[in-house]
Amino acid sequence: MPSLGAIARKIAGLPEPARAVPAQSQAAEWEAAGAELAAWQRGGPAPAAARASAPPWGAEPERSGAVAARRVGRGLVWGVLGLAALTGVRSWVVPPKVTLPPQASPSAAPAYPEAAAQAVAARLARAYLTWDEDAPDMRAAQLAALLPAGADPVMGWDGSGRQDVAAVEPGPVIQGPGGRARVRVDVLLAAGTGRPARWVGLDVPVVRAGDRVVVTGRPGLLGVSATGPRIPEPAAPETDPGLTRATAGPVREFFAAFAGTGTGAVTAPGAQIPPLPDGIEFRSLDSWAADLAHHGPDRAGTALVTWSLGGATVQQAYRVVLTRVASASAARWQVSAVKGGDHI
Repeated sequence: MPSLGAIARKIAGLPEPARAVPAQSQAAEWEAAGAELAAWQRGGPAPAAARASAPPWGAEPERSGAVAARRVGRGLVWGVLGLAALTGVRSWVVPPKVTLPPQASPSAAPAYPEAAAQAVAARLARAYLTWDEDAPDMRAAQLAALLPAGADPVMGWDGSGRQDVAAVEPGPVIQGPGGRARVRVDVLLAAGTGRPARWVGLDVPVVRAGDRVVVTGRPGLLGVSATGPRIPEPAAPETDPGLTRATAGPVREFFAAFAGTGTGAVTAPGAQIPPLPDGIEFRSLDSWAADLAHHGPDRAGTALVTWSLGGATVQQAYRVVLTRVASASAARWQVSAVKGGDHI
């Protein structure tokens, strides 16, 4: 049975390797030839020079199946080499990177239309808390535009009395499931029938319906806190006593001009501070404190000023920025900016 090496050599068309002849056999043949030559020289028969030594193996005709297999093998080898030349050997060793199609990101849910919800709730609050027993249909028509189709526009009113709304202020929108939300509205009820104007709260239920927001049902009245929440006390800036005394005069001059002839003559060069309108009169600079800390050439401080307007006096707070302006003959502090309020 032929070996695997012989089969591979036949497929590739390679010659068979020469069979090695044992060295001992070669020596015996030389000795026999020498003996025949010596006998011929002594008068014996001539050596059989014409006798050709037979090859160590016999020729065996190749089968037709082996020839066909060798031809097919050669074709496969050349086909593989041609394919490698066309596609590149590197692509066989290092597979190409596979580019995956981009995954479609889930579309974000549209933001809740809070501005539209606040506008609808404010309109509802004004119409809901306004009534006139002599014109009941006016209230119903205003409410019907804000309610779902088929809803009752009377919304619990018994049809008697009169009430007006002076102002509405929409507040937070608390979202719920299914596009529903609750909008807080503060309503200022107008004074009437011996009562002063007063604030009330109103929670208005709404729902998003397509591209609109509508009221889903009756709202509810709520109270309004009489005071705000507690807040931490801010740290007061440390005062510079010397600068406070040196700048009190320029600050007083500025506020007197602020409600008078104009601030052009008492402000730093380049500063543009519009004056107060007519009807406001400067009464006094009640306090002034220049800050000890400063950044750069400018200094800041807090002023309390009393104004007269509307037949009354009112005290207000300001933050004032001062700039030192120097000339050839003197130097002085002048106001370069002013902001209302005593804290930044």
